[in-house]
Amino acid sequence: MDSTIQQKVDQWLLGNYDENTKNEIRTLQSDNPNELADSFYQNLEFGTGGLRGIMGVGTNRMNKYTVGMATQGYANYLKQSTDGEVKVAIAHDSRNNSRFFAETTANVFAANGIKVFLFESLRPTPELSFAIRTLGCQGGVVCTASHNPKEYNGYKAYWNDGGQLVPPHDKNVIREVEKIHSVDDVKWSGGEANITIIGKDIDEKYIEMVKGLSVYPEVIEKHSDLKIVYTPIHGTGITLVPQVLERFGFKNVHIVEEQKTPDGNFPTVSYPNPEEKDTMSIGLQKAKELDADILLGTDPDADRVGIGIKNNKGEWVLMNGNQTAVLAFNYLLEARKEKGINQPNDMIITTIVTTGMADDLAKGNGVTCYRVLTGFKWIAEMIRLKEGKENYVIGGEESFGLMIGDKIRDKDAISAVALLCEMAAYEKDKGKTLFDKLLELYVKYGIYKEDLISITKKGMDGQQQIAAMMQGFRENPPKEISGVKVVSVLDYDNSTATNVQTGETSAISLPKSNVLQFITEDGSLISARPSGTEPKIKFYFSVKEKLESPEMFDEVNAKLDAKIKGIISDMNLK
Repeated sequence: MDSTIQQKVDQWLLGNYDENTKNEIRTLQSDNPNELADSFYQNLEFGTGGLRGIMGVGTNRMNKYTVGMATQGYANYLKQSTDGEVKVAIAHDSRNNSRFFAETTANVFAANGIKVFLFESLRPTPELSFAIRTLGCQGGVVCTASHNPKEYNGYKAYWNDGGQLVPPHDKNVIREVEKIHSVDDVKWSGGEANITIIGKDIDEKYIEMVKGLSVYPEVIEKHSDLKIVYTPIHGTGITLVPQVLERFGFKNVHIVEEQKTPDGNFPTVSYPNPEEKDTMSIGLQKAKELDADILLGTDPDADRVGIGIKNNKGEWVLMNGNQTAVLAFNYLLEARKEKGINQPNDMIITTIVTTGMADDLAKGNGVTCYRVLTGFKWIAEMIRLKEGKENYVIGGEESFGLMIGDKIRDKDAISAVALLCEMAAYEKDKGKTLFDKLLELYVKYGIYKEDLISITKKGMDGQQQIAAMMQGFRENPPKEISGVKVVSVLDYDNSTATNVQTGETSAISLPKSNVLQFITEDGSLISARPSGTEPKIKFYFSVKEKLESPEMFDEVNAKLDAKIKGIISDMNLK
């Protein structure tokens, strides 16, 4: 074993770590030395979003000690940045060890003299964002690994606006976390009196806030029997979605029984992500059996939502994140205008890898559309920058996330479920399905077709392989892709947009980020973006074609599918 790795292992075996941890290390030494090396070869990185990793012993794993050291660094920064009392809120999802990590986090904060509001049991991530704002906290943490496989857990850090950390706080917190070199630097206990348990009171305030987002309660009253199928996929959505739907006035809600109970082993799925057809398959079957109007699924921490609807042939299909965003954006813009509650300074916000149709919708409805870097923390930051000057309506991105209204500052599948059901009732009242509405929008603006592939490079050299891939694209950007000339290259890491034909460059005004985008002569957009928390790189593809009539949808859609496949093949990405 590498001497540096062995030194780290020895520190854990000789240091102030519990005996169970030491025994696990000894077992790995004898039974699985490769796994031991992977567990210690690096420190689990506290990135700009916090921690995320496989659970287990070692510096490169999610465990009591990595969580405690991260919390100590974050506590130090909160105290440096705040005059007077520091308050934080803490929540967790249904994953294995999430409660333990949340309590560990609470104890470390409390031992540092920080006032802690800890949820009594599992709660959705968006409610954590709401609680931070409602309770006047300076920060917060939710213990979750979102939609990752069951072996993972994570730790998302928030600031006083209820959004995840953005500059300068993200880098400043990272610096403080990196100063914690030993578990002996952590205050583990002694402040238990600083912990207050919260629950039902915040639930009620949150539910009332979500109910206030409704645009057409009278349409819901008319279609209260809208047939809704909902699955929480063994996650936190079960704590609030049924209550919110009932409060909205929906009376015909069917919960997928097989996935109703919170369970960190996610027994019915291999990957608890509503983006995956297999994950939604039980819900799809139930929706088909019941001849439902809409199917909805939320991921374990209930910040992402997937929906299923019937297409123009009566077949059940899952919408992708871009289609869901288009429908939701359009509903709020159209319905608010129809109701007369739209504002002249209304704005919507999306990200640089989300469908270009968002810009068309904004223009068609006379509102401003802002584009930010990927991640809802940037949407939250834009709201903060425009607060008091422009009226935020809705934000969303391709990764199945929506954020409606400005009372929370992270993606929220709870309010999204409610508004998507209201949207279905609204279209039903007009004699249309949601798919009918989507086709209507495609005829008006053109079909935008998007796809995403994610490439994972596991092991110790995974990050290096991804870095080399990005370096190759930077040093030798493609001149053409699938036979079509590349006209622009946008490099967000050096804030430069380059006109390939003239060589002229212009500045990109967004913060730096390790993202590359290639725009072709026919308007196709290809984006490359490595993950900040995993050895993974994502490639996003967006193509567009006119749609003359709804009847031509299948033909044009197939043409766009072939176009994306050609791009993927030409770039050697599969």
